[in-house]
Amino acid sequence: MNIEQYRSFCLSLPGATEDLPFDENTLCFKVKGKIFSICDLDEFESINLKCDPVKAIELRETYPGVVIPGYHMNKKHWNTVIMKNNIPDDLIEEWIVDSYKLVVAKLPKIERNVLLNKD
Repeated sequence: MNIEQYRSFCLSLPGATEDLPFDENTLCFKVKGKIFSICDLDEFESINLKCDPVKAIELRETYPGVVIPGYHMNKKHWNTVIMKNNIPDDLIEEWIVDSYKLVVAKLPKIERNVLLNKD
């Protein structure tokens, strides 16, 4: 997955937005103002994704050196995925969706319902 594919996929999720809140190189994808993925625009060597703590450990054990504790993030709730390891795009997309869903699950019910098209 290259940065254009990554960006397009993140922005395809309901309510997803992008911005550069930290500096001109750190691209964040958010839903309702809450970050679900981060990457470096210049190098695109890795992405940070929110993750269930139990699954985070499982992924780190299953993909050593590829999935590591979140760089500059809460190591319990975030993983860094090294992008130069030929991970299948569908697996990366699954992890992005998982991250997105974790953030959406913490939103107020009315905001969740709007995103999920529920009444």
